[in-house]
Order: sequence, then structure tokens, then C-alpha cells
Amino acid sequence: MFERDAMPSHRFLPLCIAAAALLVACDSGASETVDDRSGVTYTCCSAEDVDRPYRPGQTLLVHWTAESPAAPVTDSPQVELTARLTGPYATVDELKTAIGERGDDAGKVTFEAQPLRPTGTPGEQPVSSIPISSDARPGFYNLTTAENQAGRTASGGSIIRVIADASPQS
Repeated sequence: MFERDAMPSHRFLPLCIAAAALLVACDSGASETVDDRSGVTYTCCSAEDVDRPYRPGQTLLVHWTAESPAAPVTDSPQVELTARLTGPYATVDELKTAIGERGDDAGKVTFEAQPLRPTGTPGEQPVSSIPISSDARPGFYNLTTAENQAGRTASGGSIIRVIADASPQS
């Protein structure tokens, strides 16, 4: 009885053959290659862009960093870079709460840079310019940047502080 259980049953032979064929097919080396290169990608921002206060009437410059893929790109990238500043918020916590609630910008203003469409040439360093209105109120502003490429969007954010204009003393 023990010897009979140790021997393979002929009922499982077709199942074993099918499993072996599946393993061979999976490991045959033939696979479909999907070209998922999205070309040059862009990230934002340098610390000098965001780690300082701004005043009404100044221009916030957003320096984009281009990152080239390992393989050469033959097509021109279809990339659009956008940047906008929304606020003011009284505190950083208020700004973060508004971001979490998505779209609660009631009573807020938005300053936007013109969209950029970089060419993807090596060494290119795109810069978005966001003019801050001369009547901008002091507070914390949400800087939102986005790279739109091949139907995909990658976005990020930073907090920018706008301080009151230095008033002339008499």
C-alpha cells in the first residue's frame, strides 16, 4: 500500500505535461518588449526658487531640471511644463488642509506662468516665470508644478511665502 502511494498516478500525467509546457513557454526567452521610454523628463525646483520669501510685484522663477533617458530619444518630446501659485493662506496648516480638500480655493488668487514646451535638446534649462501681482496679500501660497507628457501628468508642490512690502518709514 505504501509503495503504491509513492508511485505517480497516470491521472496526473496530463496535468504534469501541461504544467511543464507552460513553464517552458514562460521561460522560452520570447517576450514582447514594450517601449516605455518617455524621453526627457523634467523636475522642479531648485532650493533657491522656493526657500526664500517673495514680495508683491516680484517674479517667482521656477527652474526646471531636465533628466535625459539612458537611451537616445529619436522623437521630439511632447512636453508641457506648467506652474501656478495659489493663495494666500494665513498658515501653512490652512494651506495643507485646503490641498487635502482639493479645490477649496474660495477667496484665493492664482498667479500663473505661461506654459512651456521645451524641445528636449541636451543642456536645455527651462524657466517658468510667475509674476506676483503688486497687490498680492501676504501669506502662504501653494506653488503647483506639473509636467504633462504622453498623456501622463507628474505634479508637485511647494510652499511659497509672500511677505508684505516694506513700508516707507517717516
